[in-house]
Amino acid sequence: MKNLNILVLVSGGGTNLQALIDAEKSGAQIAGVKIAAVVSDRPDVYALERAGAAGIPAFVETPNRSLPKPERRKELSDRILALCRQMQIGLIVYAGFLSILTDEIINEYCGRMINIHPALLPKFGGHGMYGINVHRAVLAAGEKESGCTVHIVDAGTDTGPILLQRKVPVLVADTPELLAGRVLEQEHFAIVEGVKIIAQRLSD
Repeated sequence: MKNLNILVLVSGGGTNLQALIDAEKSGAQIAGVKIAAVVSDRPDVYALERAGAAGIPAFVETPNRSLPKPERRKELSDRILALCRQMQIGLIVYAGFLSILTDEIINEYCGRMINIHPALLPKFGGHGMYGINVHRAVLAAGEKESGCTVHIVDAGTDTGPILLQRKVPVLVADTPELLAGRVLEQEHFAIVEGVKIIAQRLSD
Protein backbone atom coordinates (compact mmCIF):
# COMPACT_ATOMS: atom_id res chain seq x y z
CA MET A 1 0.00 0.00 0.00
CA LYS A 2 1.25 3.47 -0.89
CA ASN A 3 2.20 5.68 2.04
CA LEU A 4 -0.09 8.54 3.04
CA ASN A 5 2.12 11.63 2.82
CA ILE A 6 1.42 14.16 5.54
CA LEU A 7 2.45 17.77 5.89
CA VAL A 8 2.84 19.04 9.46
CA LEU A 9 2.31 22.77 10.06
CA VAL A 10 4.17 24.27 13.04
CA SER A 11 4.85 27.62 14.69
CA GLY A 12 6.88 26.79 17.80
CA GLY A 13 8.70 24.11 19.76
CA GLY A 14 7.20 21.21 17.88
CA THR A 15 6.47 18.70 20.66
CA ASN A 16 3.37 17.50 18.79
CA LEU A 17 5.51 17.14 15.66
CA GLN A 18 7.93 15.06 17.74
CA ALA A 19 5.07 12.84 18.87
CA LEU A 20 4.23 12.19 15.21
CA ILE A 21 7.89 11.58 14.31
CA ASP A 22 8.19 9.06 17.15
CA ALA A 23 4.93 7.36 16.15
CA GLU A 24 6.07 7.05 12.54
CA LYS A 25 9.42 5.61 13.65
CA SER A 26 7.70 3.00 15.80
CA GLY A 27 6.00 1.69 12.67
CA ALA A 28 3.02 0.31 14.54
CA GLN A 29 1.14 3.39 15.75
CA ILE A 30 0.54 5.05 12.39
CA ALA A 31 1.51 2.40 9.84
CA GLY A 32 1.43 3.52 6.22
CA VAL A 33 1.93 7.19 7.10
CA LYS A 34 4.97 9.23 6.12
CA ILE A 35 5.77 12.75 7.34
CA ALA A 36 6.77 14.11 3.94
CA ALA A 37 7.38 17.74 4.96
CA VAL A 38 7.16 20.30 7.74
CA VAL A 39 6.18 23.93 7.20
CA SER A 40 6.70 26.70 9.75
CA ASP A 41 5.23 30.18 9.47
CA ARG A 42 8.10 31.48 11.63
CA PRO A 43 11.87 31.16 11.17
CA ASP A 44 14.18 29.88 13.92
CA VAL A 45 11.64 27.77 15.81
CA TYR A 46 12.76 24.54 17.45
CA ALA A 47 10.25 22.48 15.45
CA LEU A 48 12.45 23.05 12.37
CA GLU A 49 15.41 21.53 14.24
CA ARG A 50 13.27 18.51 15.13
CA ALA A 51 12.41 18.07 11.45
CA GLY A 52 16.05 18.39 10.46
CA ALA A 53 17.15 15.84 13.07
CA ALA A 54 14.59 13.39 11.67
CA GLY A 55 15.66 14.00 8.06
CA ILE A 56 12.31 15.56 7.11
CA PRO A 57 12.30 18.36 4.51
CA ALA A 58 11.36 21.61 6.29
CA PHE A 59 10.22 24.90 4.81
CA VAL A 60 9.68 28.37 6.24
CA GLU A 61 6.66 30.15 4.74
CA THR A 62 6.17 33.44 6.56
CA PRO A 63 3.05 35.56 6.09
CA ASN A 64 3.62 38.63 3.91
CA ARG A 65 3.01 41.44 6.40
CA SER A 66 2.85 44.06 3.64
CA LEU A 67 -0.52 42.67 2.52
CA PRO A 68 -3.89 43.32 4.22
CA LYS A 69 -4.98 40.37 6.39
CA PRO A 70 -7.39 38.62 3.95
CA GLU A 71 -4.90 38.82 1.08
CA ARG A 72 -2.04 37.83 3.40
CA ARG A 73 -3.87 34.68 4.48
CA LYS A 74 -4.78 33.75 0.91
CA GLU A 75 -1.26 34.33 -0.38
CA LEU A 76 0.26 32.14 2.38
CA SER A 77 -2.43 29.50 1.82
CA ASP A 78 -1.70 29.39 -1.91
CA ARG A 79 2.03 28.97 -1.30
CA ILE A 80 1.39 26.05 1.05
CA LEU A 81 -1.13 24.53 -1.37
CA ALA A 82 1.47 24.63 -4.17
CA LEU A 83 3.90 22.78 -1.92
CA CYS A 84 1.23 20.20 -1.04
CA ARG A 85 0.54 19.52 -4.71
CA GLN A 86 4.23 19.27 -5.51
CA MET A 87 4.85 16.77 -2.70
CA GLN A 88 1.62 14.81 -3.21
CA ILE A 89 0.41 15.48 0.32
CA GLY A 90 -2.62 13.46 1.36
CA LEU A 91 -3.19 14.92 4.84
CA ILE A 92 -2.35 18.29 6.41
CA VAL A 93 -1.85 18.37 10.19
CA TYR A 94 -1.89 21.63 12.14
CA ALA A 95 0.44 21.01 15.11
CA GLY A 96 0.41 24.33 16.94
CA PHE A 97 0.22 26.34 13.70
CA LEU A 98 -0.84 29.92 14.35
CA SER A 99 -1.60 31.15 10.82
CA ILE A 100 -5.11 30.76 9.43
CA LEU A 101 -5.33 29.19 5.98
CA THR A 102 -8.17 30.09 3.63
CA ASP A 103 -9.76 29.67 0.22
CA GLU A 104 -8.62 26.98 -2.21
CA ILE A 105 -6.53 24.87 0.18
CA ILE A 106 -9.55 24.45 2.49
CA ASN A 107 -11.68 23.23 -0.40
CA GLU A 108 -9.04 20.99 -1.96
CA TYR A 109 -8.18 19.35 1.36
CA CYS A 110 -11.73 19.15 2.69
CA GLY A 111 -11.79 16.28 5.22
CA ARG A 112 -8.00 15.96 4.92
CA MET A 113 -6.86 18.75 7.25
CA ILE A 114 -6.85 18.30 11.02
CA ASN A 115 -6.01 20.61 13.90
CA ILE A 116 -5.23 20.01 17.54
CA HIS A 117 -6.71 22.60 19.92
CA PRO A 118 -5.78 22.83 23.64
CA ALA A 119 -9.35 22.88 25.00
CA LEU A 120 -12.55 20.86 24.89
CA LEU A 121 -14.27 22.39 21.88
CA PRO A 122 -16.73 23.93 21.27
CA LYS A 123 -15.74 25.70 24.50
CA PHE A 124 -12.74 28.05 24.37
CA GLY A 125 -12.28 28.09 20.61
CA GLY A 126 -12.31 30.80 17.99
CA HIS A 127 -10.65 34.18 17.69
CA GLY A 128 -7.83 34.78 20.18
CA MET A 129 -8.12 31.32 21.71
CA TYR A 130 -4.63 29.93 21.25
CA GLY A 131 -1.68 29.05 23.47
CA ILE A 132 -1.73 30.22 27.07
CA ASN A 133 -4.83 32.39 26.38
CA VAL A 134 -6.93 29.21 26.27
CA HIS A 135 -5.75 27.97 29.66
CA ARG A 136 -6.22 31.40 31.27
CA ALA A 137 -9.80 31.43 29.99
CA VAL A 138 -10.49 27.90 31.27
CA LEU A 139 -9.29 28.82 34.76
CA ALA A 140 -11.14 32.16 34.74
CA ALA A 141 -14.36 30.31 33.88
CA GLY A 142 -13.97 27.96 36.84
CA GLU A 143 -14.04 24.82 34.70
CA LYS A 144 -13.59 21.48 36.48
CA GLU A 145 -11.97 19.80 33.47
CA SER A 146 -10.10 20.71 30.33
CA GLY A 147 -8.24 18.82 27.66
CA CYS A 148 -7.58 18.85 23.95
CA THR A 149 -9.57 18.32 20.77
CA VAL A 150 -8.57 17.03 17.36
CA HIS A 151 -10.96 18.27 14.71
CA ILE A 152 -11.34 18.57 10.96
CA VAL A 153 -10.35 22.01 9.66
CA ASP A 154 -13.07 23.92 7.83
CA ALA A 155 -13.49 27.56 6.77
CA GLY A 156 -14.19 28.68 10.35
CA THR A 157 -11.82 28.88 13.32
CA ASP A 158 -12.00 25.76 15.53
CA THR A 159 -15.45 24.97 14.12
CA GLY A 160 -14.92 21.76 12.13
CA PRO A 161 -16.25 18.29 13.08
CA ILE A 162 -14.62 16.82 16.19
CA LEU A 163 -12.62 13.59 15.73
CA LEU A 164 -11.62 12.95 19.34
CA GLN A 165 -10.99 14.58 22.72
CA ARG A 166 -8.79 13.74 25.70
CA LYS A 167 -9.62 15.20 29.11
CA VAL A 168 -7.65 16.29 32.18
CA PRO A 169 -8.91 17.54 35.54
CA VAL A 170 -8.48 21.20 36.45
CA LEU A 171 -6.79 21.27 39.86
CA VAL A 172 -7.29 23.84 42.61
CA ALA A 173 -3.64 24.90 42.54
CA ASP A 174 -3.46 25.18 38.76
CA THR A 175 -1.84 28.11 37.01
CA PRO A 176 -2.31 28.53 33.24
CA GLU A 177 1.20 27.11 32.78
CA LEU A 178 0.57 24.02 34.92
CA LEU A 179 -2.70 23.31 33.15
CA ALA A 180 -1.04 23.85 29.76
CA GLY A 181 1.60 21.26 30.62
CA ARG A 182 -0.98 18.67 31.61
CA VAL A 183 -3.03 19.27 28.45
CA LEU A 184 0.08 19.14 26.26
CA GLU A 185 0.87 15.63 27.51
CA GLN A 186 -2.54 14.52 26.21
CA GLU A 187 -2.06 16.38 22.92
CA HIS A 188 0.86 14.07 22.10
CA PHE A 189 -1.45 11.04 22.26
CA ALA A 190 -4.39 12.79 20.60
CA ILE A 191 -2.55 14.06 17.53
CA VAL A 192 -1.26 10.57 16.73
CA GLU A 193 -4.74 9.12 17.21
CA GLY A 194 -6.22 11.81 14.96
CA VAL A 195 -3.79 10.98 12.15
CA LYS A 196 -4.58 7.29 12.60
CA ILE A 197 -8.33 7.92 12.28
CA ILE A 198 -8.00 9.94 9.07
CA ALA A 199 -5.44 7.53 7.58
CA GLN A 200 -7.90 4.69 8.18
CA ARG A 201 -10.74 6.66 6.59
CA LEU A 202 -8.66 7.45 3.52
CA SER A 203 -7.55 3.84 3.08
CA ASP A 204 -11.07 2.35 3.33
